[in-house]
Amino acid sequence: MKKGLYGAAVLIALSFSSCKKSETGNKGVLKSDANEKIVADSSTADPTIQYETDVNGKKYIKTDFVYKATDGSLAKVVFDYKEKTMSIRSNNKTFILNKVESKGNETLYEKMDMKATVKGDSLILDQGNNIIELVKTKI
Repeated sequence: MKKGLYGAAVLIALSFSSCKKSETGNKGVLKSDANEKIVADSSTADPTIQYETDVNGKKYIKTDFVYKATDGSLAKVVFDYKEKTMSIRSNNKTFILNKVESKGNETLYEKMDMKATVKGDSLILDQGNNIIELVKTKI
């Protein structure tokens, strides 16, 4: 019985001492570029980009948001910062707009007659004579 306990204690001690974490990690794994700052056209960090933190404390870029119009309708907006586009989905229709300009805390997107201005938590859509104001929700 003593030899069994002694043997188990030795095995546990050896397993703790032989398992060392490597600081270098797996060289075959690609690192995420979420910690990189995305810059605006003015070469400063783009303030319209929102960073989130997951449960492990890793930072990532939040790309999809739900906006609410003044009439109560909802729209899902997805930003693709690498492609410099935004897509707006509402009433089973999707509009994809290209980034035109980013200045300070305001970013402009447009395609044909539709224009969108993103400033902080607000999104203003301008399509011909229609102006729709939307606000980011916390859904």
